[in-house]
Amino acid sequence: MTTARTVEPPPAAATRTGWGVLAVVCGALFLEGIDIAMLNVAVPAIAADIGLATADAHWVISAYVLAYGGFMILGGRTADLVGRRRTFLVALAVFVAFSGVGGLADDAWVLLVARFVTGATAGFMTPAGFSLLTTSFPAGPLRDRALAIYGAIGAGGFTLGVVAGGFLTDVGWRWVFFAPVIVGALLWVAGRAIIRADEAGRIPRRGFDLGGAVTLTSAMVVLIYGVVEVGEGRWLTTGIASFAAAAVLLLSFVVIERRAAAPLLRLAVLRAGLLLPASVAGLLVIGSFFAFQFLVTLYLQEFRGWSPVATGLAFAVMGADMILAPLVTHRLVQRFGNIPVMVAGVLAGVVAFALALRIDGAWGYLELLPSMFLVAVMFALVYGPLAAAATDGLDDAEHGIAGGVVYTAFQFGAALGVSAATIALVGGHSGTAGEADYQRALLVPVMGSALALILGVLTWIRGRRAA
Repeated sequence: MTTARTVEPPPAAATRTGWGVLAVVCGALFLEGIDIAMLNVAVPAIAADIGLATADAHWVISAYVLAYGGFMILGGRTADLVGRRRTFLVALAVFVAFSGVGGLADDAWVLLVARFVTGATAGFMTPAGFSLLTTSFPAGPLRDRALAIYGAIGAGGFTLGVVAGGFLTDVGWRWVFFAPVIVGALLWVAGRAIIRADEAGRIPRRGFDLGGAVTLTSAMVVLIYGVVEVGEGRWLTTGIASFAAAAVLLLSFVVIERRAAAPLLRLAVLRAGLLLPASVAGLLVIGSFFAFQFLVTLYLQEFRGWSPVATGLAFAVMGADMILAPLVTHRLVQRFGNIPVMVAGVLAGVVAFALALRIDGAWGYLELLPSMFLVAVMFALVYGPLAAAATDGLDDAEHGIAGGVVYTAFQFGAALGVSAATIALVGGHSGTAGEADYQRALLVPVMGSALALILGVLTWIRGRRAA
């Protein structure tokens, strides 16, 4: 069990700057979360308006996810090398610009290109913001509290974005793109004024690892593409081919990294501290949540006939994590440690998803409420402690790449969860999904979260034995 840590209190001015940085990077993470969630609700209206075929409509989401997950590790390493502030602000500016392009698009190809570019820039912005946060607070109570707030805001973007997406789609789907432009522009102005230049800003004399960057980024994009294709039922064609190509690219990446004088990703960092188990746990938890959210959204809108606004409001209670995390999570971490608190949160998720297995054709808001609230508890107790555990034992100079690894796992988990849920829901037939189909598909988040729970308990036990 992790014991409480005693650190010298930082100067008041540095602390004030740290909270300012926290506000900006939380805003950016929330912006990224609601961007994905709002589009989930708005896709049908977008496809109908710009003439995007039903079979291709998912690419409004998938193009973003492909680039987001694919560029995350490169984005983290770039932040470590050329400066976190510079990487964050440049990426945020491009994100805002191409969100505006998406809102103005009248052709499907313009919209999809805009979505890919915003996803890629988010892949730079997220790890840069994460490392800005972790290096703005000393290890100990302040950082634990800041990470709890950061995690709560990030999870809140996933949940409250569905609500916002429902209302904005009713006004006009283009506002789903224009609203992030307004918020992002304000965040950029605040970030430029608040975030100080950092010293981590130097390309190694031995050069940038271009070969590693190309092979790893390509591997991540192709791998996530394969997962998306499997979810669409094309696993015998593009799915298997994509996985094979990703395997070749990953093998090439490992060979390059072992020979590179200044590797993009120092492979030993994956064995340092808890980065690898934290990333795998994050993959499983986020995958389980996205599978659950996807299935419940389909159940309410397609099976029950609810409107996008009503569906969004059903998820609103999950935003309670933004209240729970700042109030209790950091206190629990100081008393029990990151891993035990994370395990408790994952357990809440297992119970939440298991309760939903009883779903039937008459379920509505009250029946779903216990699961929705327990998901809020899960995010409140998991997100911040998991992020803190991932950087435990790593040098500040590698917090960007650590953030890239963790958030790549998140994005891969999201794609994998939705694909697995789709396969389980369809179940080999092409008709409308029924009650039994939803019950079967909801086993996906239950099993995913149960695996995360087992991993968390084993990590906890191993940590106690090593203490």
